[in-house]
Amino acid sequence: MKTAIIGGGAAGFFCAVNIKEMLPEMDVVIFERSRKVLSKVAFSGGGRCNCTNSFDGVNDLSEVYPRGHRLMKRLFHVFDYNDAYSWFERHGVPLVTQDDNCVFPAAQDSGVVIDCFLTYAKRFGVDIRMEQKVESLDDVKDFDFVVVTTGGSPSGQGLRWLGEHGHEIESPVPSLFTFAINDDRMHSLMGLVKDVAVRIPGTRFYSEGPMLITHWGVSGPAILKLSSYAARFLSENGYSCSLGVNWLLLQELDARRLVDEMMEMNGKRQVLSCGITGFSNRLWQFVAERALGKDFQKRWAELNKKEINRLVNTLTNDVYQISGRAKFKDEFVTCGGVSLTSVNPSTLESKLVRHLYFAGEVLDIDGVTGGFNFQAAWTTGYAVAKSICQEALM
Repeated sequence: MKTAIIGGGAAGFFCAVNIKEMLPEMDVVIFERSRKVLSKVAFSGGGRCNCTNSFDGVNDLSEVYPRGHRLMKRLFHVFDYNDAYSWFERHGVPLVTQDDNCVFPAAQDSGVVIDCFLTYAKRFGVDIRMEQKVESLDDVKDFDFVVVTTGGSPSGQGLRWLGEHGHEIESPVPSLFTFAINDDRMHSLMGLVKDVAVRIPGTRFYSEGPMLITHWGVSGPAILKLSSYAARFLSENGYSCSLGVNWLLLQELDARRLVDEMMEMNGKRQVLSCGITGFSNRLWQFVAERALGKDFQKRWAELNKKEINRLVNTLTNDVYQISGRAKFKDEFVTCGGVSLTSVNPSTLESKLVRHLYFAGEVLDIDGVTGGFNFQAAWTTGYAVAKSICQEALM
């Protein structure tokens, strides 16, 4: 029996190797349309490959999978992050877990992951065919099983042939990107990092974490998570909307108490020279001047009620205008793809075409930054491999 895997990415190789481990007599062919396989693995995580996450502190998968969390919860009973960790270690890739729960190769080099896949593919006799573009099931009609692992398709072009077979396609839009903000005063803080809460006013989109100020706007985990949660909303609004920043990570009432304490304890000191704990001098001057204007040189005890209100509001509800988006480094993740309503949630087999399966980002599953997207590739790739092998043995 023969299996065709369309797409030489992470999910495709993971699926191929696991099929051969479960059923060595199965012939497996990977069709890769470009001249290079696993290119996304190569540059992911700054060239280190953020293989997965420990999931510590994740109370609900919807926190890290804005789309597809219910399916991932089901498939984690088949293959989860602990299984992924064990799999890589068994296959010669020792891993380490960072303080932020991200899991990387101990070698801190994505090359060891690529070498692992290529080594085992060669050992098991997986046929890798480069520069082979597949755009129709007729191209692989001689195979018993077909797995589509073509990844995200930003323009949607790569999904059309699947739609022609009746699969519902969720329009792909970018996810995991940074926000451009046209504010020269903010740009002067380039390189500064602060733990914040960010939101899109008038919506429920919200995230917390470090925010990095750049020469074009804002980045960092808090922004990347927010871009993932609000991917479709931002696309529909042309990447032009408001961004709310809570510099304190406190509710307004608690922030007001903190300001009152500052006034009581530091009344004779200038607001500018005596900032709230947790703010660098540059950032505090920026926030104080933004809130108080020319009055930011007043002493704490000299602030009137109106100025206190403005300061509290700026600390907890500072608002900027998003003027566009940018990619996160060289990575590109899309939300959208083959709708999960078109696949069997237990096997990931198409409900419309027998023995056609999907794994990885081609499905409408995507995660926030931190190794969650690769985990989705491993989980779905393994689930498909197991399903195909079980079907082949029936």
